[in-house]
Amino acid sequence: MISRETIARIMDAALIEEVVGDFVHLKKSGTSYKGLSPFTRERTPSFFVVPHKGIYKDFSSGKGGNVVDFLMEHEKISYPEALRWLAAKYNIAIEEDTPSETELAERTEREQLAVVTDFALEWFQQQLHETEEGQAVGLSYFHERGFRDDIIRRFQLGYSPEERDALTKAALAKSYSQEYLEKAGLTRQRDHGPYDFFRGRVIFPIHNISGKAVGFAGRTLKAEKEIAKYFNSPESDLYHKSKILYGMHLAKAEVVRQDMCYLVEGYTDVISLFQSGVENVVASSGTSLTEDQIRLIRRYTHNVTILYDGDAAGIRASFRGINMLLEQGMNVRVVLFPDGDDPDSFARKVSSSELQDYLQDAARDFMVFKTGLLLNDVGNDPVKRAGLIRDIVESISVIPDGIQRNVYVQECSRLMNIGEGVLMSELNKMLVQRAKKMSSAPLPEAPPEDHSFLEIPPEADQDDAQSAMYHQEYDLIRLLLTYGDKHIEVPFTDEEGHTSLVPVAVSEFLIGSLDQDHIDLEIPQFRKVYSEYMDFIAREEFPEVRHFTLHVDQEISSVSSDLLTSMYALSPNWTARHNIHPETEDMLLRKAVKDCVFRFKLRKVQQSAKTIVKEMEAAGDDQQK
Repeated sequence: MISRETIARIMDAALIEEVVGDFVHLKKSGTSYKGLSPFTRERTPSFFVVPHKGIYKDFSSGKGGNVVDFLMEHEKISYPEALRWLAAKYNIAIEEDTPSETELAERTEREQLAVVTDFALEWFQQQLHETEEGQAVGLSYFHERGFRDDIIRRFQLGYSPEERDALTKAALAKSYSQEYLEKAGLTRQRDHGPYDFFRGRVIFPIHNISGKAVGFAGRTLKAEKEIAKYFNSPESDLYHKSKILYGMHLAKAEVVRQDMCYLVEGYTDVISLFQSGVENVVASSGTSLTEDQIRLIRRYTHNVTILYDGDAAGIRASFRGINMLLEQGMNVRVVLFPDGDDPDSFARKVSSSELQDYLQDAARDFMVFKTGLLLNDVGNDPVKRAGLIRDIVESISVIPDGIQRNVYVQECSRLMNIGEGVLMSELNKMLVQRAKKMSSAPLPEAPPEDHSFLEIPPEADQDDAQSAMYHQEYDLIRLLLTYGDKHIEVPFTDEEGHTSLVPVAVSEFLIGSLDQDHIDLEIPQFRKVYSEYMDFIAREEFPEVRHFTLHVDQEISSVSSDLLTSMYALSPNWTARHNIHPETEDMLLRKAVKDCVFRFKLRKVQQSAKTIVKEMEAAGDDQQK
């Protein structure tokens, strides 16, 4: 178990904008940052990070919390795993109390898979660099491919020896679980016992967006056609192939900087381009592009350039995936390499500057490229030409932006020498058909908003008074956390009957007003925050907001983050451009606090009155019986 002192050091060091920025493309917005939600498919940013409070809030899904909460939610990892991730990022040594047998038994399957995967990652690299076989076979292969040693280490490439069960024996000797070696796809079982799945192959580790190894690809060095060229780790709680883009953990910063992502097919394509200075490159790893992979790119840029190797059949097979990119509002360009070359071979043939110049000069808009390619196929055949028109219009129809659709209609009309009206008529038919399908199809269930930490009962199960009481407590705790150390003037009458205004802290006024009438809060999470705040006041201290948002109790950190984040902010343009000075809550703080207390007490009175009426009615019924 990680010690409390270590947890405190980790939370002090972690900058939420840095951590979230590893996963979401954030843009400055006043004192906060905003970006597209990594949890939903939104097109308009409603995801906010507030650095001075140490919190994030995603208004599209309802999720929110501190930096640990974000990692747990985004990476689907446990609390200790999130702390370890942060400790590694900020170079903080982990001090642990000895875990009990129960704690060891309760480690999740994902944690166990991560442990054996980390072991295998180090072992494969050790075999490549430190063994005779690894250097003679594996390292020689990578050098023949033109990979420098620094690039080999950067991508953590490795080697699995020919010996049947070398990895399995090494792992078992270190007390790693045979069960999880098999679940991670590192070990398989046959009649003669366990054997290494990747034996005799060079290893390409596959990392998630945070740089954590989650799986492996093993390439054979044998020429036999009956042997599969690549083996990949199986799907598991740790590794989901459809959600991973090879190299994205290294590419994301450069993708953001250049506002462009190059998309290739294979591992070696990524590595060769990266070595040549093109670092904003990722690979779909030989699979058809998926919606999850597209959303991953879209977090960092809306601009994608696909690099083709000149194989016409492969290019046509990729059109469906490109339509998916267009549907997500992406701007798609393509680069075609000379016959016989793929991104890997071309990058090794030319200098870094020549490569980057070629990528820049050869890039063409996808719709123009597709139209030209299909025009060459159809020739003068009128039937094929009609099919071409439908194919092109199909791609145009998935584009969400109407202006962009019209521009493509004009350009494709020119390229195909067909009237714009013909294309527009066909486009409108497709749009109408799609609209009819969407209107007739049952609406998909919206993902449930995660308000579990607020425990809001369904509206149908609570009466108006209960609902109003929830909102009153919400507002009271929000004011307490936001303005607790601010002062308002309240009337005070001395012993001689003289009344004057004296400054009182908002927290003292709120707590004193409730304490005076012996009023308790009803919502458990709000009561937790309130009780902790009272402890500070009793010690004559004002707690910092970060005490609550970075609290080790996830219930407190989550509800505090929700209370302290707003999707809306008053534009400075009212004052700067229009010389209008709107009144804000902090300017009307005395009124806001007094009104909150008054409404809260009024609801309590109404609630008590309702209870008394019910008790009197029940007593009357008993007397009649």
